[in-house]
Amino acid sequence: MKHYKNDKDYDIIDVIRDYDLNFCRGNIIKYIARAGKKDNELQDLLKAKDYLEREINYLRIKNK
Repeated sequence: MKHYKNDKDYDIIDVIRDYDLNFCRGNIIKYIARAGKKDNELQDLLKAKDYLEREINYLRIKNK
């Protein structure tokens, strides 16, 4: 199912799966890719930022 018209033979979830990204990293990619294609571009970018900050914090704790 294609949610956003991109004239490609793949959807963003295909890229996320191909790269075996975890939940946070997958959502970062998803929200950046869809920014500007739905109602609130800024909200999508802020969501991507939130997931990026969560991933950074996770790695900081993990690598202590």
